[in-house]
Parts: sequence; structure tokens; C-alpha cells
Amino acid sequence: MVRLKKSLTALSALTLTVAVLAACGSKNDDNASPAASDSPSNSPSGSPSAAASSAEPVQFSFYFTGSQNVKDLWDTLIPMFEKQNDKVKVKEVYIPSGAGAEPTYDRILAAKKAGKGSGDIDLYEDGINVVSQGAKDDVWAALDTSGIPNLANIDPKTMTDVSNMAVPYRSSAVVLAYDSAKVSAPPKTLSELLDWIKQNPGKFAYNDPSTGGSGSSFVTTVLYDGLPEEDIHNSDPAVMAKWDAGFGKLKELNKSVYGKGIYPKKNQGTLDLLANGEVEIIPAWSDMVLQQLGEKLLPDTVKMQQITPGFNGGPTYLMVNKLSDKKDAVNQFLDFVLSPEAQEVIVTKMNGFPGIELSNMSQAMQDKFKGVSEGFRTFNIGDLGTEINKRWQSDVAAQ
Repeated sequence: MVRLKKSLTALSALTLTVAVLAACGSKNDDNASPAASDSPSNSPSGSPSAAASSAEPVQFSFYFTGSQNVKDLWDTLIPMFEKQNDKVKVKEVYIPSGAGAEPTYDRILAAKKAGKGSGDIDLYEDGINVVSQGAKDDVWAALDTSGIPNLANIDPKTMTDVSNMAVPYRSSAVVLAYDSAKVSAPPKTLSELLDWIKQNPGKFAYNDPSTGGSGSSFVTTVLYDGLPEEDIHNSDPAVMAKWDAGFGKLKELNKSVYGKGIYPKKNQGTLDLLANGEVEIIPAWSDMVLQQLGEKLLPDTVKMQQITPGFNGGPTYLMVNKLSDKKDAVNQFLDFVLSPEAQEVIVTKMNGFPGIELSNMSQAMQDKFKGVSEGFRTFNIGDLGTEINKRWQSDVAAQ
């Protein structure tokens, strides 16, 4: 006990001496030596706690969903970013397709309403519908080049479409995929395509629109042909009354499409028909065509072309939670994602279009997408898509 008391007394004395010396030093900065004034303990933010804090990277949470290739993309890009930016860590939260990604947005909104800030969701990836809904609910932060300089690499019209509240970091579009060995002059307009289908019975196929976006795009493009441009951004049920002429055209095509009215399931169903030579032209997602050409699953004679008016397509977006307290770190990450270096990885991994303008990419990339990355349209019709599928089943498929 005596030894313990002596030890504590000595320790107390030592602590007091250090405190006094520190206090004296803080009052005599003008007389401090250069070595002392440069030391962390004498800098304004140089306290041990501040030094420890500055050494720890800022971590933000990034929620995304999709197929395995989406996870593979971020598993590649995030380590690249962190290697270049050691003061920021990205916490990946991947939700596989079909595993309940929808509640992520609900969590963001619920946290806002409950006054709980970001709900630990700082960055979120989704499509145009969620961008629009979040703008109405005031949950997305407005973005600009002062925080994300590489936003300047994006087509300004694309940013205007989303009121600068989302980053369109990659795109894809439905195009015409055709076998150039059999079709030397593919249709360039929707009108020419409909005529070609009738003149070449059985050589065109589109999938059931409820099972894949390429078939849905073909159907929607026919329905909205000749309608005001603003209707493709309108979810008002009143628009449904304008579909009659389009459904009449689709019904008339029944006898001219593959199998006199056979509609394959899923996007892959029509690609398989094209690969096997059973049809010559189909609507298809550009990224799927590029991927399967690269894997030799499609003949190298298969080419792509966009028509006028364009099939639907558009970006996948990244949105910053307005209530995030990690915005500086998130912006740093987004600036990296929009760099030509990261965009090359995105194009390679996803076989999609870059989010930035092609003029910012290498000549090889510009050549790769010549003729197919322009002209597509972004449809934003909300729940009307479900109504289209219902009526197609009764008016077209059931005939």
C-alpha cells in the first residue's frame, strides 16, 4: 500500500509538471523554436485528439442494387478510389436484385420524417422514377461543379432533366440489333421498321413486354408514336386514352412477327432467336448485345442501330442524401466516378454507354459507340407501364 501511494503521488506530480509546461508553452509561441512551432502539438489543430481524428478516414454508406455485374463494377471502382483517396472509405451495401431493394428509398424518407438525418444512407443508386420521387419529397441534394468538378463532363441537358439532383454515371438504351449479313439496309425510322416487319414476315421478334425492357420499349415506342413529346414524361392516367391507335398497329403486326404471334420471354429470348438465325431484326439492350458479341454468343455480323423516334433508354443515377453529413466525401467519390479513368472501367464492365460525353473519352471508346449512344429517349411514365402490359396481354397477345 505504501509503494502504491508513493507511485500515485509521483504520477500526480509528473502530470502536474507536464500540464504547467504545456500551459507555459502555449503562452510563449512567439519564442518557440522553429522545430517546436512546426510540431503537431503546437499547431491550431494539433491536439492529440484532433490529430487522431484527422488520421481517420471519413466513411460514408453507399446503397445499390442490381445483378452481379453491378456489384463487380463497384468492387472494382471503390478500391481504385480508396487507393487514390486514403482519407475516404466507402461502405458498400449491396442488395441483390429481387431481394427487396425497394425499401431503401422508404428508409431514406422515413429517416427524414422522423428527424433522424440520413438514416445512414449517404449515397443511393437507382433509376429516373426514384430521382423524380425524391425530388418531390425533397430528399436529394442539389449538385454542382463547385463540389464535383467533373460534372462539367456530362451533357448539360442530362443534368437539367433531373434538376441537378442526380449523377447519370452510366447509360444503356434499346436499339435495333440486326444481322448485317442478311439485312444490308436496316430501318432508320419507326415507320420504316413497321413496314419492314410486314414485308418480311416471321423475321422480326420482340419479347413479351412484361418480361423484359427491350420488348416493353418496342411496345411503348409504337404506342407513343405521334403523341406530344411531353407524354413520355407524364404518368397521368388520362394519357391512356391516346393509346388506341398504337394498340391497333401492334395487333395488326401479330401475323407478321415471329411465329405469327409468338412472343419470347425476357430480353434473352429474342437474342437467342437472332443468334440462331431464326429472325433478322430485334429490339435489344445495347449492353446485352455488346456483352454477347464479346463472348461470341452472337455472330460477329450482328450490328446495332438506333431509330427515329428513338427507343427508350437512359442513365442509371447516383443520388446524394440531402441530410447526409458526409457530402464532401461523397462528392469526392462522385468526381472520381465521372473521371475518364473510371468511366472506361464502367464501359468495360457494364458494356453500357459512359455517363460523361463521349468527347471526353478515348477515340477507341468514341468509335465503339458511334451511332448508338445518341438518339434514345428517356420514358418516365410511372405506373402506366403496368397498364400497358395489362392491355397488351388482352389486346395483342390474346388475339
